[in-house]
Amino acid sequence: MDSAKNNILARLKAAQDKRGEIEVTYPDFTSPIYHPLSQSLELEFKSNLEIVGGQVMLCKTKSEIVDQIASVCQEKSQNRVFCTDPVLQELLTGNIEFDSDENSFTELNIGVTGCEFLVAHLGSVLISSAQISGRRLNVFPETHIVVAHQSQLTNYLDQTLEKLQYKYKNELPSLISNITGPSRTADIEKTLVMGMHGPKSLIVLISEEPI
Repeated sequence: MDSAKNNILARLKAAQDKRGEIEVTYPDFTSPIYHPLSQSLELEFKSNLEIVGGQVMLCKTKSEIVDQIASVCQEKSQNRVFCTDPVLQELLTGNIEFDSDENSFTELNIGVTGCEFLVAHLGSVLISSAQISGRRLNVFPETHIVVAHQSQLTNYLDQTLEKLQYKYKNELPSLISNITGPSRTADIEKTLVMGMHGPKSLIVLISEEPI
């Protein structure tokens, strides 16, 4: 026991004696905060969101967006689409049946919304309470479909927040949030559960054609 104790004390003394020899290096505060992006913004966003279980579809036209939404409905056997955004409603009208009435809200299984921005390096969808779809439609449906335009892609989060501040000036929305992939939790026995606190599926459609 004494030899073990002496060994520990000797190691502590040796470490203390060497403290003066440790060279202190200072961080380079001029170096970039983020790693450079190696692909186009849409491909960076697609790669980073799909890593965490999201799905991204790059569409050239508005009609292709409609086709993709119809395909998602068929693939998931879900047909209760809910949309409150007038621009997206116009896109869906005559092509896909949807509800927007408050009385139908609890029966939906697919929510179609827009977004504020798409953050490429995070693969995140930035949303706010100022959007026409409000707060609930981003978290309530089993499948959340986000329709966006290429112009809404940004590189890093700091630039995104600057754009948001410029957009709303001194009247920032009461809720600003990043959605990064489907809802998930591992709180219970470290078992990953999808869709516990929100949609099980997050699908982002990015259009080249203005919406």
